[in-house]
Amino acid sequence: MKKLLALFALLSVLLVAGCGAEESSGKDNSEGKESKKRIALVLPEKIGVNPFFQQMDEGAKKAAKEFGVEVKTIESTDHSAIEENLRVAVAENYDLIITSSFESEDALKKVAAENPDRKFAIIDTVVDLPNVQSVNFREYEAAYLLGAAAGLSTKTDKVGMVAAMDIPLLKKWTVAFEEGLKETNPDAEFLVNYVGSFTDPAKAKELAFLQASRGADFIAGAAAVGDLGVFEAAKEKGFYTAGQDVDRTDVDPEHVVLSQLKGTDAAAFETVKAFSEGSFKAGTVEYGLKDKGVGLTYVTHESKTPLNAFVGQEVIDKVKALQEEIISGKREIENPLNN
Repeated sequence: MKKLLALFALLSVLLVAGCGAEESSGKDNSEGKESKKRIALVLPEKIGVNPFFQQMDEGAKKAAKEFGVEVKTIESTDHSAIEENLRVAVAENYDLIITSSFESEDALKKVAAENPDRKFAIIDTVVDLPNVQSVNFREYEAAYLLGAAAGLSTKTDKVGMVAAMDIPLLKKWTVAFEEGLKETNPDAEFLVNYVGSFTDPAKAKELAFLQASRGADFIAGAAAVGDLGVFEAAKEKGFYTAGQDVDRTDVDPEHVVLSQLKGTDAAAFETVKAFSEGSFKAGTVEYGLKDKGVGLTYVTHESKTPLNAFVGQEVIDKVKALQEEIISGKREIENPLNN
């Protein structure tokens, strides 16, 4: 009987010790989970509509995997849902909340002002608040290179651009493009028309037809979704064109011969990286050619699509020389918004 009691006592001690170890282990795991930084990416629309936002999602998730943080993407069904989604992210206690573009500006200004102790970031526009980091791009550097390439490539000395809206922001595309065009081809005529919307391919196509009728053999798209209309017009009328943000040359390699690039994936990656490493700060951060935040196919980034003969390697080599001058500081391209 004494032996049985002793055995029972020993088993009880072991059982209690085991439970204590489990509880301790569970507590450690819980603390580990709590210490893992949590980031919400609130997109102004659903993924799949615009490659611009898909890139951003990919960049944030790549950084999350590399730096051991949690990233949750919240897609907005429409622009009216952005504010609600930002508030959901606040309520769920995310450590950093990232959103993007001018569509989110008003909602972020309101939510960030109401939550001064929470950290926010917005990509591709500026919100001037002490708890917001604004991640901007020097699109004008890439637009300058695109204009320079167009000036060297055109055979008619007439080059066009179909832009979304006649607003100050778009000068980073139109003004810089014309400067690059005149740098390489002072005799070239620049034609520019405005769609009046970021989402009207039919109107953009109509304006591209108009510029083609005036002799333009290269017409750049800078109209967001409207670029699809410019691409259609190029195929029907036989002129050449360029896309925006991501490499669009695979859409129609015979006519879409260049793309002005914007590294929203790099911006999202660097924002998550900075936060995970503790170097995240409010204020404005800019990415340009030097940081590979912007670029041009065949010049700063390779493309799976073979280079079209309308442009040719000689043109690319000359534009690469201009790019190197900008990166080294020998050539400065001013932000048109500062003039």
